[in-house]
Amino acid sequence: MLSIVPAQAAEPVLIPLWPDRAPGVTNTVSTEHDTSKAGSELIAGKPVIRLGNVSQPSITIYRPAAGKETGAAVLVCPGGGYNILAWDLEGTEVCEWLDSIGITGVLLKYRVPKQEAGALQDIQRALGLVRQRAKEFGIDSQRIGVLGFSAGGDLCARLCANDSVRTYPAVDKADDTSCRPDFQMLIYPGGLAHKNDAQKLLPDVTVTTNTPPTFLVMAENDPVGVENVLVYALAMKQARMPAELHIYATGGHGYGLRRTPVPVTAWPDRATEWMRNSGWLERR
Repeated sequence: MLSIVPAQAAEPVLIPLWPDRAPGVTNTVSTEHDTSKAGSELIAGKPVIRLGNVSQPSITIYRPAAGKETGAAVLVCPGGGYNILAWDLEGTEVCEWLDSIGITGVLLKYRVPKQEAGALQDIQRALGLVRQRAKEFGIDSQRIGVLGFSAGGDLCARLCANDSVRTYPAVDKADDTSCRPDFQMLIYPGGLAHKNDAQKLLPDVTVTTNTPPTFLVMAENDPVGVENVLVYALAMKQARMPAELHIYATGGHGYGLRRTPVPVTAWPDRATEWMRNSGWLERR
């Protein structure tokens, strides 16, 4: 009897983000490592890789199995307070989920710790590079989104507010390509609301009529502050740009997409519905 073996996703492909060193980086030896200590907090009963000392940014391409690709792609930005990257919780596991629904996941490894300016350069470079090489990756260049968690959500929002001018000297043709995402998903983002006035956005995350359609999720009891998504969603409404906001009563912060009985952890289902209803998952 002939057995049918399900098509498997391709092996992830790592691509250095910069042809040489990233702007301003002087060291040539990578010292990145998992900073988690014995006894570190578990999420949904599992450990978390907390990647620190990243000085050599990259993107890793996770393509879905042949025949399952929709042509859509999402650049994934892990959080970690710009100190570390929650590498598996908000990175590799997310790309595997995206693959399962036919989306090419692109995992961004941006510079940490405390290199917000460098991180913005990295995400600008990454989006332009993915769009410039879209055909090679089997991607529709007009269906490339970003998805960020916590500080990664802040980084996505800052990209959307600063996509018209690169914050570094152009390196090659990828930097002549638009780095504006076609849509964005901000999952428990921090750093959007003004600390002294939660009804205002910070200047570098300004929303305009150029801001792409946005999906937002947060728990009301998130210690980072639910005001971050409230003020962003209100700004989207004022700009008359499409946004979908989900607020849950409980859930805290930093759950990634690890399922628990807490309702907020079902947010990937809502995000999938939003992408499908918005046309991002239509095969073309």
